[in-house]
Amino acid sequence: MPRPLKAGFIGTGFIGSVHVRAARQAGAHLAGVVSSTPERAQQAARTLGAERAYASADDLIGDSDIDVVHICTPNHLHTPLAARALAAGKHVICEKPLALTHAEAAGLVEAAERSGRVATVPFVYRYYPLVREARERLRGGEAGRLRLMHGSYLQDWLLHEDDDNWRVDAALGGASRAFADIGSHWCDLAQFISRQRIVRVSARKLIAVPERRRGDGGASFTSAANAGASSLVDTEDAMFVHFETEDGVLGSVTVSQVSPGRKNRLWIELDASEESLVFDQEEPETLWCGRRESATVIRRDPAQLTPAGSMLATLPAGHPEGYASCFEAFVRDTYTAVVTGDTPEGLPTFTDGLAAASITEAVLASAGREQWVEVDKHVNA
Repeated sequence: MPRPLKAGFIGTGFIGSVHVRAARQAGAHLAGVVSSTPERAQQAARTLGAERAYASADDLIGDSDIDVVHICTPNHLHTPLAARALAAGKHVICEKPLALTHAEAAGLVEAAERSGRVATVPFVYRYYPLVREARERLRGGEAGRLRLMHGSYLQDWLLHEDDDNWRVDAALGGASRAFADIGSHWCDLAQFISRQRIVRVSARKLIAVPERRRGDGGASFTSAANAGASSLVDTEDAMFVHFETEDGVLGSVTVSQVSPGRKNRLWIELDASEESLVFDQEEPETLWCGRRESATVIRRDPAQLTPAGSMLATLPAGHPEGYASCFEAFVRDTYTAVVTGDTPEGLPTFTDGLAAASITEAVLASAGREQWVEVDKHVNA
């Protein structure tokens, strides 16, 4: 029987702990962690149950026993760390955005191809059973020809001037904040369900809080602690995007981190010639299917779903599954690809991370020029 994969984790904040739990569920050996300081790494190793705390990312990457490196750091570190891990022969799971620019992301795709290693990005919303069900209904033609896609991804955790996080700083998070952080998830989901590429965008951005009281690095989705002096903000709080796909489907999405009362509402509707399909990430146990004569709510019942949907439904109907289950399925698929050399259906790779970076770059350019901008077509090919 093959030994468990040995996984190392760079970054131990909110998303790092999610990665660790998913790796444990997938049967990996938790070889070690790296954090922002050696002291935090020691504490994280104890809390998360990892074998050891490494003094630096280079020490973890250089350990010949490590098979898979999980990169869960602020965005500006993704490219250098992923490049070093691939060069060291490691398989890589890198948080999104994969890189701060299209050029950096393209370089990582090339590095992954040269290395022959598995390199994935956690666009985990693909792993909801009812997302797969919607994808299958469109693929099979039951819904008819797709015409429109629209929706939103709304949060409120950066609503006030005292709310702060490293993502607000463009030097750490990149030139785009809200869109790169959560809009990338929405666009990936839209392209995945529809099997269509977004090729043109027209965007407007909003900086709703032009000055923020910078804190001591508040954790994601929490209010900043010890807020200090105010500083100007140059990353967007919200983005509104019109888009067009390669087949002429029209769409729109509103992305916001300043919508009061909205915690993590990813909502998407796909309107085809015979049926509309609606998925709401905060109500993931149902898929709304609308036709002229009636509307039906499909529940996550493995016995009633198509094979594409039921294969991801691990619990019986009426036993809710959620985000953590999606993350576990994504990590399990990544590890399966590492062990078998086969890529499971729907596994998001660095190529998908490059597609997201290209759309983000086009959205920023459009917002700046106030005109339609073409998305680099070879990215999504």
